[in-house]
Amino acid sequence: MSDSQNESFSKRFGYRGPSDEITIREDAPQGFRYAVLDAALKCDLRPKTLRGIVCAVLRARPDPYNWSEYPNIWDEVQGLVYECDWFCVYDIVEAIHTFLSDAPAKAEVFAAAVNDCFHEMGIGWQLKDGMIQTRGDDAHEAVVATATTALEEAALPTAKSELQEAIQDLSRRPEPDLSGAVHHAMAALECVAREVSGDPKGTLGEIVKKHADLLPRPLDEVVAKAWGFSSEVARHGKEERDLNREEVQLIVGLAAVVSTYLTGKFSA
Repeated sequence: MSDSQNESFSKRFGYRGPSDEITIREDAPQGFRYAVLDAALKCDLRPKTLRGIVCAVLRARPDPYNWSEYPNIWDEVQGLVYECDWFCVYDIVEAIHTFLSDAPAKAEVFAAAVNDCFHEMGIGWQLKDGMIQTRGDDAHEAVVATATTALEEAALPTAKSELQEAIQDLSRRPEPDLSGAVHHAMAALECVAREVSGDPKGTLGEIVKKHADLLPRPLDEVVAKAWGFSSEVARHGKEERDLNREEVQLIVGLAAVVSTYLTGKFSA
């Protein structure tokens, strides 16, 4: 049977509804846990193999009295996955993907199934490059992906690394590093601004003020104020103000958009 014959109707014909609004971050619903196990089975992982992966992640001893794969070991695996902490489920997802990495086609199928669930269930995570990372709405993801590609093509590895660090800080489990995400996002933009302006030592705020032609007005004021926000309230160790994910994603998105704009200017 061909691969296309194994696909569902919607997959074969490319039908997909819009992603559900993200409402879940610090949880792994039971339906998602079921879907992970189902995807693993469809990638030819036997219950005994899954038990080894799951027990290694959870540091749990396999039940020595369970010998038969069905129903005993399979029931054991389900119990472990359904009862563990939410963030451990995502550790298990990564571990399964790593196990499948020697069979890239199966790893790709598993990742696709997991990411479909994230979108369909409104879960704010994604499996990318073998790691669970934070996921914004489709527009935010497109902005960040475009900026990452632009920085790579412009040979700005430091800026690209800072932007990736911002995403990693948002992705930390069980608690994101929100101040770190703001700091790294603005550091990425600062790296680009230094290259474009030819001012290798200036801060982003200084560069925006000194180089009036760098950004169109009033975007220059927005960027300067974002830099001030980063400097004053989002540094590590500052506790005067609580950050929330939505405003941090706004800063990361802003840094990504402006980095893309400046990179185009730098490359022209």
